[in-house]
Amino acid sequence: MYNYEFRLAGYPLRLYSGKDALENLPAELKRHRARRAFIVCGRTVSRKTELVSRVRRILGETCAGLFDEMEKESPLAAVQGARDAARAARADLLIGIGAGSVIQATRVVAILLAEKRPVEQLITQYPEHGAAVSPKLLEAKLPIINVLTAATSAQNRAGSAVKSESLDHRMEFFDPKTRPVALFWDADALLSAPASLARDTGVAVLWRAVMNLGAARMNPLVEGDRLQAFRLARNALVRVGDPRDAGPRIDMCAAAFLQNRDADDGGTMFERHWAGRVIYAFAAALFNLHPHVSQGAANCALTGTVMRRLGARNLPEMACIAQALEAWDDTQPLAQAPLRAAAALDALFCSIGMPIRVGELDVPRESAERMLEHALKNFNADPQREFVRERDLLKDILLAAW
Repeated sequence: MYNYEFRLAGYPLRLYSGKDALENLPAELKRHRARRAFIVCGRTVSRKTELVSRVRRILGETCAGLFDEMEKESPLAAVQGARDAARAARADLLIGIGAGSVIQATRVVAILLAEKRPVEQLITQYPEHGAAVSPKLLEAKLPIINVLTAATSAQNRAGSAVKSESLDHRMEFFDPKTRPVALFWDADALLSAPASLARDTGVAVLWRAVMNLGAARMNPLVEGDRLQAFRLARNALVRVGDPRDAGPRIDMCAAAFLQNRDADDGGTMFERHWAGRVIYAFAAALFNLHPHVSQGAANCALTGTVMRRLGARNLPEMACIAQALEAWDDTQPLAQAPLRAAAALDALFCSIGMPIRVGELDVPRESAERMLEHALKNFNADPQREFVRERDLLKDILLAAW
């Protein structure tokens, strides 16, 4: 059934895809009257591939500098180091080159360059009682261009999270003015990533596509976004590790892009079903606390257990997911839908060598308490702070995932 009452938000963006897409960089700088572009990336991209050298060659004298010390999950100290380097270079445009962590970090660099308040006042606040609050960040921000090396839904969003040593959860920033002015899905840039990274990011995209199908009602634009994102990600996943074919990697980028457009077209992340929200929060805590674990692996390791334990809370939504996976139909009891969906996803993840238990990830059970505390402060998954009332149940489910 369609929902015809919805609101759509659009944002200006240019997207360049395919062979030699990066050759359009100078035109984008000119469009934004930028003369001092500053690159943010990680060491691997900068020192083990030719990608950054290629970008600098294309930019020529308009490249004002480089910070290539960004780390996984964007530690605050690294983000502040990038801010200081960009400020010293008198940057007037930022270029993020990489996948999720670098893309998110580049947004926070733009925020820290512009805002005058202490960083603690710029992040989402979690009152002891009541909903979380995201501060308004009103200063103008430098334009951002993102060059992807792997598919990520971070590519054109407005929110970012960075790792903090001083808090028991990630620092979360939100500013629509940090959405990129341009995206690049350059074929050679995407092929510069190892097959393992392409697979891990690809399975994260597919996981979200599956969770987003759990909606009893969608407006027609959201339905189109979600069905196409699922089709692209499902078909690309088995081919995304091919080091010679950029097509599946571009398909994954397109699927992640459609997931973001789904939100702009009026969709709600996971349609608020409990299984998707809890997996998302647990997985974010898992890969944030244990750097050797990827987002894709974290999602896979938690999905089956959480769906079996919480799927009954949203049976119509679980039925939509199970039907999309061809694991259930309406001739069968509705109560079986989450169990069949969980089994189908476990089988899919195993078939591509992904874990389906947290215990397979070399993560000690003693980490569960810290993971739970992180999950209880995940704004995207729980903006109304419903998880706090379910602390004991969530801890039991988390431990069962080992």
